[in-house]
Amino acid sequence: MDSLAQAVIDGATPEQLANEPVPTQYRAAHIRREDSEMFRGVDDKDVRKSIHVGDVPMPDLAPDEVLVAVMASAINFNTVWSATFEPVSTFRMLARLGREGGFSARHDQDHQVIGSDASGVVVRVGAGVRRCKIGDHVVVNPAFVDDQEPATHQDGMMGTGQLAWGYETNFGGLANYAVVRASQILPKPEQLTWEEAASFSLCAGTAYRMLVSDKGARIKQGDIVMIWGATGGLGAFAVQLVKNGGGIAVGIVGSEEKVALAKELGCDFVINRANLKVDDSLSHADRSVAVGKQIGKLIRAELGEDPRIVFDYVGRETFATSVFVAARGGTVVTCGSTTGYQHEFDNRYLWMNLKRIIGSHGVNYGEMAECTRLFQRGMLLPMISSTYALDSVGEAARLVQRNDHVGKVAVLCLAPEPGLGVTDAQKRAQISTQIESLRAAIEVHAE
Repeated sequence: MDSLAQAVIDGATPEQLANEPVPTQYRAAHIRREDSEMFRGVDDKDVRKSIHVGDVPMPDLAPDEVLVAVMASAINFNTVWSATFEPVSTFRMLARLGREGGFSARHDQDHQVIGSDASGVVVRVGAGVRRCKIGDHVVVNPAFVDDQEPATHQDGMMGTGQLAWGYETNFGGLANYAVVRASQILPKPEQLTWEEAASFSLCAGTAYRMLVSDKGARIKQGDIVMIWGATGGLGAFAVQLVKNGGGIAVGIVGSEEKVALAKELGCDFVINRANLKVDDSLSHADRSVAVGKQIGKLIRAELGEDPRIVFDYVGRETFATSVFVAARGGTVVTCGSTTGYQHEFDNRYLWMNLKRIIGSHGVNYGEMAECTRLFQRGMLLPMISSTYALDSVGEAARLVQRNDHVGKVAVLCLAPEPGLGVTDAQKRAQISTQIESLRAAIEVHAE
């Protein structure tokens, strides 16, 4: 291990960190351009075969960037997309970014350091950085934006230069070091461990924008919100946000074990989709409506009305049902399509019932700051089901690829063991029972 990383682990002062040299190489989980075609024609695109852990060159730091010694990171589904080179190879995105020239050219490498979550310690700041300093404990907002583009100042996610850090850029979080823009840095909640703090930014931030932000569905008290995959990374945070906002959470899950967990997470009503009757001889559209009728009937029998909001990131498999189930005048909010991007639905159920579809992507800096504040105040809690070492990141990503996880899967980078990083013991004590209870419930159902 290099001396700077060791100093971070040992709790060195900012002055000591500043005096340690930045290494010329660092350990990172990465994919390789030469492997981009390795899964062509292969049914099981096993990410353990494409994710490598080893030394990569340390890039130069731009004036508006920060070098973070990463204590912990987490797996997101975009890690799986990166490692399967689908729906497109991320090396095409890196090449496009590299053509901008200047410091952007660094991103176009024959390797890509992946990962869109991180917590850690600032060890260097660029000449133009003002609001953070060496020694700060931070979390990373995954939205990589161009602050010189006018649209960014209206909404960071609207700028054409907006990218997903660690997916559409290089130098991501599954590594001992990460390069991020200063506009991605937020203070780490002091009562959380490194792995807890690294586990929420992408998923909780995305769910916050989808449900709470004025750019999303804007939940209000009493709203019934139907959440697909209510025990997954996105869905589990969505449940917390709905309950915090005075809403009624309806979880859709795939097994009786997940039904029990969804209830423990806070769902008021849970439906096991495995129990729904599906006629495979029907067309996709007709099958979706048939499933929607069953779901709608169950929700009305339990709650007396249809959901005003449907939270969908599953995509092709669920989207037509989401449009059908949403109440008259209701909203379907979507941020992804893990089962396919080509959505097919009966438009009559949308236009004749005055429903809306909101496309939501990522989270802007202001929204992420608001979301992080909720963690800081103990109003949102991390939801980790398992923790892996950086050397085992392929196994961690495989777990997510196979959807064999619940909550979030964390990865320790420089942190030598779980449970480190808490700097406010009093505040930790206030939420310790809640976190331990939630963690125990998640771990039981993850086994």
